[in-house]
Amino acid sequence: MPRGPHISDLFDLAGRVAMVTGGAQNLGLDMAEALGEAGADLVITSREPDKAERIAAELTDQIGVRVLPVGLDITDAAAVEDGFARVIDEYGRLDVLVNNAGGARLTSGGVTTDERSPEDFEFVVRLNIVGTFNCCRCAVRHMKAQGGGSIVNIGSISGMVGRDRWVYEGSEDMVPNMCDYSTAKAGIIGYTRDLAAENGRHGIRVNAISPGGFERGQPEEFIRRYNMHVMLGRMGRDGVDLKGAVVFLASDASAYVTGLNLPVDGGFTAWS
Repeated sequence: MPRGPHISDLFDLAGRVAMVTGGAQNLGLDMAEALGEAGADLVITSREPDKAERIAAELTDQIGVRVLPVGLDITDAAAVEDGFARVIDEYGRLDVLVNNAGGARLTSGGVTTDERSPEDFEFVVRLNIVGTFNCCRCAVRHMKAQGGGSIVNIGSISGMVGRDRWVYEGSEDMVPNMCDYSTAKAGIIGYTRDLAAENGRHGIRVNAISPGGFERGQPEEFIRRYNMHVMLGRMGRDGVDLKGAVVFLASDASAYVTGLNLPVDGGFTAWS
């Protein structure tokens, strides 16, 4: 006799609603696609409403699940509240939130601490940390009311270890890692752990994924140098390497997992 659910049932997200901020491109789109393939109805957000609508239509045709597009600036708390209200109006619930929206900023200033402007530093920290907080704040309210849920915040290996700038030498078009981005992603990892501690009693699990570098047309010299830091000897693959991790953390397969930061980096952060 089976001692519990079949493994395929543990990963099944049918009947659930998953929201991916920044879900209209790159890793956000990979994760939205994966959650939809696991059966979840979707919400994808973008700062460009037209882009969200176009990608939502493509995902609906491709996967056959419902997809709600939402134009959203995650740094605008009132807009975030309105966006989450739309989700609840449309679906009546929210089971999974993936806080993927964020990023870096490069203006005319440099990238090292002595060259970086306070304005750029504050912008990146606000975009990533405050934006994540704004979304978690709304999600927790709804998840408490329904008795649980899963939040997956997106950190980075840049928030876990200092980065070797040598890998950027010889690749003039590459922008080296910036201190504000590392600061913001480290903050998200710390926020994830304490948000998990705060909300475990409400049945809300909170975890993070910290991706490594993904190959996306970078110069060959950069890829060669980067791969020398990776146990598996390669960069991540779009459309492949992040999908399993997000479905695991969103689903009942990780029902006893919370407060975790999961590096998906080919061993980058485990190799000194």
